Amino acid sequence: MVRGIHIRLLVAVAALAVAALPSAATASQLIDRNATGVQFAVNGKGEAMITYRAAGKLRRVLVWGAINARFPSPLARQVRLKKDYAGGWGKYRRLYWRGFRNLCRPYDGPKLVYFVTGCKAPDGSYWALQSWQTPLPDLGFAPWLPEQRAWELHVSHWTGPLAQLEVHTDWVYAGRFHSLFGRLTYRGKPVYGYRTTRFGAPLDGFGRLLYLDTFNSRYGPGWRRENAFVAHNPTGMFCYGFYPFDPTKKGYVHPPGQTAVRGPGNGARYRITVNGPGLTPDVMWTGPGLRDYDPKNPADVAYAHRQDALLDSMLTVDRQCRQH
Repeated sequence: MVRGIHIRLLVAVAALAVAALPSAATASQLIDRNATGVQFAVNGKGEAMITYRAAGKLRRVLVWGAINARFPSPLARQVRLKKDYAGGWGKYRRLYWRGFRNLCRPYDGPKLVYFVTGCKAPDGSYWALQSWQTPLPDLGFAPWLPEQRAWELHVSHWTGPLAQLEVHTDWVYAGRFHSLFGRLTYRGKPVYGYRTTRFGAPLDGFGRLLYLDTFNSRYGPGWRRENAFVAHNPTGMFCYGFYPFDPTKKGYVHPPGQTAVRGPGNGARYRITVNGPGLTPDVMWTGPGLRDYDPKNPADVAYAHRQDALLDSMLTVDRQCRQH
């Protein structure tokens, strides 16, 4: 018999992230939305100049003052870049961008998802820009508002390893539903936050939303946003069940008139994308889905037992992913 996971679901309203959660959900990494013609320059003072076009205007953003990430602590704040959207005028009171000396060397760092551009700074640190559709609506809905289609441009500045996503598939509730479980870590330590809204959106700079997409599901062909949730305090673990969801409850948004139950969003493949802690790059996990559970299939039974044992070994003090 397959044992299940009792999910305490922390649902994030991803479609509202643009308007309601820019500082919490994306910390200091968010630069702009729907940027084109992006160029990147770094000088010898630890400053970066980002030049691009958005909403029909040429924009220059000077960023500086932070690197890597702090480990979660209730007594500290996560690192944040300072940003000057006047191209340095706000900091220096002159047209700083005109004399900005680019000392960027070719990027030779780790491979990044959604990579736009990047470089290696004179001090050996890395800068990078990534762009992806963070605010897609949950529950497989196709975007119906312009802000839901936005491609967010994120900047990162770091040395050393990136955050790590460990993800595993399983079935829950005697095989009735598909599920995922895993953990988010940085330099071997869990990533988590301390406060969320009642719908599970982070309210501090340490928490990170994990955006779950499903491929070729009952929502339709291709990738669709299934949901978003945070890793647990203090383990960095998470668990998610692919259940039917009522789009009119728990803070979801939905297109006008589309109120029927959605899901389960079981897919042929899954991916989870998350903003890296602090100023580290955004990372992604992708993996295959499972077939429906067959209690008469010895391979399914054996796989379920292995996954139950693995989850047992990972739980430690975590009480939000209970087995039964």
